[in-house]
Amino acid sequence: MLNLPPRLSSRLNSAQFANLHTFLVAARHLSFALAAEELCLTPSAVSHRIARLEQALSLRLFERLTRRIRLTHEGERIFAILQGAMEQLSEALQASPEAELSGSVALYARPSVAQCWLVPRLADFHQRYPNIALDIRVGNDAIDFRTQNIDLALLYANGEFPGLVSHHLMTETLAPVCSPGYADAHDLHNAPHNLRHCTLLHDALAWEHAVYDAEWQLWARQQGLLDVLPQRGLTFDRSDLCVTAAIHHAGIAIGRQRLVQSRVDRGELILPFGGFTQPGRYDYYLVHPKREAMPLRVHVLIDWLKQCADEPLRP
Repeated sequence: MLNLPPRLSSRLNSAQFANLHTFLVAARHLSFALAAEELCLTPSAVSHRIARLEQALSLRLFERLTRRIRLTHEGERIFAILQGAMEQLSEALQASPEAELSGSVALYARPSVAQCWLVPRLADFHQRYPNIALDIRVGNDAIDFRTQNIDLALLYANGEFPGLVSHHLMTETLAPVCSPGYADAHDLHNAPHNLRHCTLLHDALAWEHAVYDAEWQLWARQQGLLDVLPQRGLTFDRSDLCVTAAIHHAGIAIGRQRLVQSRVDRGELILPFGGFTQPGRYDYYLVHPKREAMPLRVHVLIDWLKQCADEPLRP
């Protein structure tokens, strides 16, 4: 049963259903203009529908600010109720297990883990679940699950996700990596103090709110080598681009083992200072909003990703 406010539940009609749907769309976008575009209405019509709903509920659902809107506490509560109701309705309409294993799942991932770890494994998922359409999206931006229609995110982070549900997927270890030729030219073999003569390759967006040299600082602090890090460097917004630059002798990068082990095994990269270590608490996590009913196809994807994470690193 829908947990709607008592003032409205006794007199739901087609007009109020339309107003509730308008509110749901406006709350998702936090914009009357964008809601109007999705609903093929004018912003004025959206505003009037919301006003009528607020009057019927005797609640203020939005704060109207100068250039934007935001949900009030009551608006957040009603939005959560409606989202849950829509998910339950969607699940109820899937009449069989076969139907539940169909449809789309939007998975957001950071670019490097998507390219180096996720995408090479997708053929297996498609073979197992041919009726589930994965919508893979990549980026470094902060995620708003409410407005971006994302079911699940694969993130490299410290495990702190306030208000969200997270599953630890796999650990990550780090080590400086470079081409064999670069190591020879800069006399790096077992000589980390020679880093002062090198060009450091930085992933400036290693994790959310990271400074540009965060991974190098993390590794060097563990090794007691902060004083040998040079200022000279090249900066990218993806770890895999750092690795590509390292393979082509542009400098030395911090390699994440999950993403570079195959390159090391093929001899494209070497670890001039020894093996991988875990200098911090940054790992890979699967993250999603709290939901009363998670679609089975999302559960299936989570379980498959965990199975992949448990496999030995690929050569």
